[in-house]
Amino acid sequence: MTPAATGSTTDIDPFGPGQARRFYDRFGDRQDRQGWYEDAALERLVALSRFETAHRVVELGCGTGRLAARLLAEHLPADATYRGFDLSETMVELAAERLRAAAPRATVERVGGEPPLPVEDGGADRFVSTYVLDLLSLQLIDRTLDDAHRVLEPGGLLCVAGITAGTGPVSRLLMATWSLVRRLRPTLVGGCRPLRVAPRLASDRWTLLHCERVAPWGLASEVLVAARSGP
Repeated sequence: MTPAATGSTTDIDPFGPGQARRFYDRFGDRQDRQGWYEDAALERLVALSRFETAHRVVELGCGTGRLAARLLAEHLPADATYRGFDLSETMVELAAERLRAAAPRATVERVGGEPPLPVEDGGADRFVSTYVLDLLSLQLIDRTLDDAHRVLEPGGLLCVAGITAGTGPVSRLLMATWSLVRRLRPTLVGGCRPLRVAPRLASDRWTLLHCERVAPWGLASEVLVAARSGP
C-alpha cells in the first residue's frame, strides 16, 4: 500500500475496535442525527455507485441501517442481497429491526472489528463503508482495503465516504479544529478524524473511478468509488 495522505503528515491515535464498540453501543440511534453533514456525501456516493446494477452488497459499519434501508427501498434490484456488518451490538440490533421487512435478502451481523469479514472470496459486487475508515489506524485501513479487494468480484465497486481535509479556507479551518478536538477529546467527534483514502489504493489492485470532496457547512467528506482490478 502507498503511504498515507491524511490531514497531516502523521497518523493520530485512532479508536481501537473495543473503544469504538463501547462508544457506538452508547451512541445508538443518535447516529441518525449526523445526517446534516453526512447526507450530502451519501447522496453523491449513491449517485456514483450504480446500485441499480448491484446484486450482492456488503456494508462494513452498517450503523442503524439507514443507508441500507434506502438502498433496498429505492435503488437495488428486487433480487439483490444485502449483508451488513458492525462491531456495535446496539447498532446491529437497530439495523436488524429497521431492515426486518427486507428479510431474508437483507441480513445484519456483529463482527469483532478486525478483518477478514465472514464473506467468501468474490462474494460481493459492492463493498460499502461510510464514516468507518476514518476511525481506524492506517494499518487497519490497509488491511480493510485488502479484505474489500478479496470480497469483491473482479470489477466490483468499493464505495467509501468519510471525514477528510477541508476544501477551502473556512473548511480547512473547521477541519483543523476537528483534528484538534479529535486529539484532545476523541469521543466528541465519535473517534473520526480527517483522512484521505484515495492515496491508499494501490494502482495495481484498484481503478479509481470517482473521488471528490463535499463540504456542507464547511465539514468536508471524501466520496470515493473504485473498481477492483488486479489479482
